Amino acid sequence: MDLKGIHHLTAITAQIRENHRFYTRTLGMRLVKRSVNQDDVSAYHLFYADAKGSPGSDLTFFDWPVPPQRRGTHEIVRTHLRVAGQDALEWWAEHLHKNGVSIGRIDERDGRLTLDFEDPEGQRLALIDDEGQGESFPWEKSPIPGQFQIRGLGPIMLSVPVLTPTDTLLQKAVNMRPVREYPHPENPRETVHVYQMGPGGPRAELHIAVQPNLPVARQGAGAVHHVAFRTPSFEEYDEWAERLNTLGVPNSGKIDRFWFRSLYFREPNGILFEIASDGPGFGVDEDPETLGEKIVLAPFLESQREKIVANLKPIE
Repeated sequence: MDLKGIHHLTAITAQIRENHRFYTRTLGMRLVKRSVNQDDVSAYHLFYADAKGSPGSDLTFFDWPVPPQRRGTHEIVRTHLRVAGQDALEWWAEHLHKNGVSIGRIDERDGRLTLDFEDPEGQRLALIDDEGQGESFPWEKSPIPGQFQIRGLGPIMLSVPVLTPTDTLLQKAVNMRPVREYPHPENPRETVHVYQMGPGGPRAELHIAVQPNLPVARQGAGAVHHVAFRTPSFEEYDEWAERLNTLGVPNSGKIDRFWFRSLYFREPNGILFEIASDGPGFGVDEDPETLGEKIVLAPFLESQREKIVANLKPIE
């Protein structure tokens, strides 16, 4: 039983209107679900993805009025987004520069061309060339030309002070495989360890940077809340819940998020992981043609709709 790759990544914003503008206009992603945090209904939960809201393409945000993060270790430090080809990266470098976005330069890293950049709140992102591997679903209404659009999530990079406890959990509990190492792009004396899920490739990698000299991070605006990994069926999702319990890994127990089922647990440094089912998907309660155009609540929250919606601020 293997995880199939990255399912989604959830981050934190304190500026939801600006966040919506950046991810839908500057990055051209589709808002496929406009909802609320099911554990804190005062906060938006926005899901940006490809045209279909495919598993593995979701970059999502909680809207919390919190101060900026303090960067360090014990956290997810960079989210890679896949595009196809060097031409796409060169187009993005020019596009982001014109839009006043802080960018690095196009470099080869771990054998792939990569362009680092940050969103307006300091969320650390990177575009990575996946050489057009696998299916993609461009959104016809995106302001970004179809051939250059973001195809989905790529590798997720974590920072930990010591590798061994994390390595043990990844290999023994969730069947990830160590496959290679490379020097950290900001400090070549530090090493990044690459772990692979399922079929491998840029859709199914976790990169672990070992950085013992950094302070402990503090979550806030611009930080990542958690990363979720894909499991294809409810049957395997149930098996993962049983496996974590059998191994004594503390976890949330099974949670039905309506659009997918979730199972949360922390690696030894406190970084929050999730295993999420591919289905039933975002089209279960909306017309695929109009995804994200209205506020949608999970059924158990519908009785509170009037109160919930009244407390949300407009994002457009």
